[in-house]
Amino acid sequence: MHELGITQNIVAIVSEHAKGAKVQRVLLEIGKLSAIMPDAIRFCFDICTQGTVLEGAKLEILEIPGLGKCRQCGAEIPLDKPFGICNCGSVQLDLITGEELKIKEIEIEELCV
Repeated sequence: MHELGITQNIVAIVSEHAKGAKVQRVLLEIGKLSAIMPDAIRFCFDICTQGTVLEGAKLEILEIPGLGKCRQCGAEIPLDKPFGICNCGSVQLDLITGEELKIKEIEIEELCV
């Protein structure tokens, strides 16, 4: 399960950017063609955040659908797999979306003094 290593890296990156502040929420974008299972990330997130500034943070995952562009006719087609066939018959597709793994937003707690 490579999601554990991915989640550990996400926690490390968010912790670094939070600079010691308590993290309330993390929004990830995960492409449906990325071979990363959102449910596994959710499971690993709770484990990996224990004892960190992310402990108790809400994890939100936005799944990005796959989209390809045909090299032959230029049509954009939705993809459920990292390959497909265009209506024109071409299999030469360039992936536009679906392979993402991004930390899109981090919400931290602000303390009023």
